[in-house]
Amino acid sequence: MKHNFLPTTPEELAERGWDALDVILVSGDSYIDSPFIGVAVIGRVLESAGLRVGIISQPDMASPADITRLGEPRLFWGVTGGSVDSMVANHTASKKKRRTDDYTPGGENTRRPDRAVIAYGNLIRRYFKHTAPIVLGGIEASLRRVAHYDFWDDTIRRSILFDSKADYLLYGMADQSVLQLAQTLRERKELSHLRGLCYISGTPPPGYHELPSFEFVTADNLAFIDMFHTFYKNSDPLSAHGLTQKHNDRWLVQNPPATYPSQSELDAVYALPFQRAQHPYYERQGKVKALETIRFSINTHHGCYGECNFCSIAVHEGRTVRWRSMDSIIEEAEAITHLPDFKGYILDVGGPTANMYGFECPLKLMKGACQDKRCIYPLVCEALKPDHQTQVELLRRLRQLPGVKKVFVGSGLRYDLIAADAKHGDAYTQELVTHHVSGQLKVAPEHSQAQVLKRMGKPGVDGLLEFKRDFDRISREVGKEQYLTYYLIAAHPGCSEEDMRELKRFVSHELHLSPKQVQLFIPLPSTYSALMYATGLDPFTLKPVFIEKDPARRERQKRIVVEKQTRK
Repeated sequence: MKHNFLPTTPEELAERGWDALDVILVSGDSYIDSPFIGVAVIGRVLESAGLRVGIISQPDMASPADITRLGEPRLFWGVTGGSVDSMVANHTASKKKRRTDDYTPGGENTRRPDRAVIAYGNLIRRYFKHTAPIVLGGIEASLRRVAHYDFWDDTIRRSILFDSKADYLLYGMADQSVLQLAQTLRERKELSHLRGLCYISGTPPPGYHELPSFEFVTADNLAFIDMFHTFYKNSDPLSAHGLTQKHNDRWLVQNPPATYPSQSELDAVYALPFQRAQHPYYERQGKVKALETIRFSINTHHGCYGECNFCSIAVHEGRTVRWRSMDSIIEEAEAITHLPDFKGYILDVGGPTANMYGFECPLKLMKGACQDKRCIYPLVCEALKPDHQTQVELLRRLRQLPGVKKVFVGSGLRYDLIAADAKHGDAYTQELVTHHVSGQLKVAPEHSQAQVLKRMGKPGVDGLLEFKRDFDRISREVGKEQYLTYYLIAAHPGCSEEDMRELKRFVSHELHLSPKQVQLFIPLPSTYSALMYATGLDPFTLKPVFIEKDPARRERQKRIVVEKQTRK
């Protein structure tokens, strides 16, 4: 009998003739078997190594029925909050409960607990007193692996390892480090040396950099800033040291990051037999909205060197871009064309930033990310040398595939990278605007005011206006009515109501639109913007920064831009 999904019920185990599993993965999302879903990737990677893997999605917190239905694993439990930090998934920037959840069957936000990683770790311990190790992973665990500011508690919380009752934490993408973990556990060897691993120890390991203690950073803003700088700078596999941080009488230990996979290893992950569908057991409970986009989309690369201060991608995925081979992407696109409900439209070809595919700084690839400067802020570094030629070729090959009517770039892009590519930037823009825009193209200026953009780590608006002129001109030339849509943020550190009024004037007079949507800033754990929000200081100058924390005034900043002005 052919089994398309990883098992999630006792009946599926019986069909396989399995009496037990090696690994049980527990997730805050429904089980969507897609390369866009972290828990599915980890499950498929482990399966490809010959392990017996099962998945329990969104277990009932009030009953043992779900968490116990697959028994106990031989090697370890893998716990993730899901594709989105559970506090972000469950609460708005105004700390109101969200009604919907794109990763829950039926879309009603009733299945994912707050602080899901902690909740699931404790749920396992409640019903399995002496069990296999509990290993945390995913973005929620990754961003909370050291002492971190938590917006919803408005306090600095200790490492999530301590509150979850877990044994280990794998940070970052973990598709390679989880294999090493499984092999080490299977061979019953010591695993405290594994790269990409965090654990709790009674003593600090020799040679590791000691971060200011949890108790110290909760009492001293400068210590918290110093801690975060050290944490952030030690996140590149080629240059990072191990870190340790005291929490009361125990030590959090963070080993150096796992090495990035090679292109062939990355291609192998995307060649695994993903069904690009929700498991039938959960689909009977309702469809998931997330599939509407990711089912017919393709991820071309991992990582981002944009390093926007409010964004968590650089901390979780890394600052070095790793891309798949063109053949791997074409093969995935061909597989998509054979899906029964494919209508000819590939909805997105991209990554965290669409146009970072196919090039990286050669110095970074040899030595790791620079400690004293960033790749594209405040200007694109001369060593990076953006080259969009490979992307142009990829897009052309994709749209020529039999069965493909349109290929869209739905991910956001960096127009400053296009401008910095003197050889192929114009050709990329021409290709993109002529063939790969689905009515609207996303760009992310976030703001217009220089002092706010500086706090965000974003470039000025000149590049945006130049790109808009090119976009509008090419759209007219090819006879297409299509538009740019803009991500804008209100109430970021350093942003006042007057700044939002200036932003309103900018979008009205320069972009010629009245935005219907503006994102209210959320201080995500382990980001520089959250550090500013927590301390009231610019971490790079140590000078005070205006922080709007009053909920009503935060909402008012947003309304300044989205509400229509009434004539007097």
